[in-house]
Amino acid sequence: MVLGKVKSLTISFDCLNDSNVPVYSSGDTVSGRVNLEVTGEIRVKSLKIHARGHAKVRWTESRNAGSNTAYTQNYTEEVEYFNHKDILIGHERDDDNSEEGLHIIHSGRHEYAFSFELPQTPLATSFEGRHGSVRYWVKAELHRPWLLPVKLKKEFTVFEHIDINTPSLLSPQAGTKEKTLCCWFCTSGPISLSAKIERKGYTPGESIQIFAEIENCSSRMVVPKAAIYQTQAFYAKGKMKEVKQLVANLRGDSLSSGKTETWNGKQLKIPPVSPSILDCSIIRVEYSLMVYVDIPGAMDLFLNLPLVIGTIPLHPFGSRTSSVSSQCSMNMNWLGLTLPERPEAPPSYAEVVTEEQRQSSLAPVAACDDFERALQGPLFAYIQEFRFLPPPLYSEIDPNPDQPSDDRPSCPSR
Repeated sequence: MVLGKVKSLTISFDCLNDSNVPVYSSGDTVSGRVNLEVTGEIRVKSLKIHARGHAKVRWTESRNAGSNTAYTQNYTEEVEYFNHKDILIGHERDDDNSEEGLHIIHSGRHEYAFSFELPQTPLATSFEGRHGSVRYWVKAELHRPWLLPVKLKKEFTVFEHIDINTPSLLSPQAGTKEKTLCCWFCTSGPISLSAKIERKGYTPGESIQIFAEIENCSSRMVVPKAAIYQTQAFYAKGKMKEVKQLVANLRGDSLSSGKTETWNGKQLKIPPVSPSILDCSIIRVEYSLMVYVDIPGAMDLFLNLPLVIGTIPLHPFGSRTSSVSSQCSMNMNWLGLTLPERPEAPPSYAEVVTEEQRQSSLAPVAACDDFERALQGPLFAYIQEFRFLPPPLYSEIDPNPDQPSDDRPSCPSR
């Protein structure tokens, strides 16, 4: 008998979203199929799947141990989030080549379903960095007697959701700095920078509105700029390796001596980037907005405002609340918002209570025998008479001002 051959071995996931991309989060059920296509009949010992999720960091550093001696120090660390194994066909042992317990698979295409549940505990978001990564994958292995196993690995994405609709991520971020330039014994005027953004949390694709004021009292030409930076931090053996990358930036107009520039909501768009990773013990991904002044021949003046890139976008209610509160504070600080000189008068009594409601309220009220005499007295009549009387007319001028007596001095503030 001529044995058949394995034409293809593939893995497909049952996607939970409309984009047909396998994306999951903690607590979700990952399901899919191992697709096997063979030409002719084959004998199989087992078909297994192995699912795993882990974070891993690795980097090397060169060190000198003497004048002529150098060595390389390796730093590695790993955190495992889950490890799942399952047998779809056959038995556990694959180390022998016995003919017992073999399964016959006929020519054609075959599907074998698998399913497992991700842990309920928080998982780190999938990530590929300079010195480390967070990966989740499923591997299928087809074992046959006297032949090497056929293996296939396919990754899937995990997002640990960050909801930016939380008070801490909706709070405005602001800062102020000043720098004075010196050249030998001459000191020029200061360069001042104030910047503010409406909130801390954003999602990819959003635009950050930057409110800033830059004042140049120095003798040099300066340029205001802004940039979003991603900081990757990797931890192993008590050491830390950090990588900083530019994500997006913008440039303002050049500012000559004695000039001031104001940004009233200058927009900087966030490109598609990985969400912040804040809960992994060996990998941390953070973002910041740097608003700075480029000063030729001197250290730049800069402000760092922290950002959190989330996965759940801003809700309409949260957007309105955040926008109103932040815009109010921004306008008060940056745009000189003023209050109206005279407050608006309250509504009249006729707009609130109709004549029919007032007349019906004056109808006799049934009372218990114990209180009937008391309620027929003058006190009850007084209450009924004034129960729905309109309030006094609104006026900006007190109709009964205090009249200071001759023997008591008046308040100087009046």
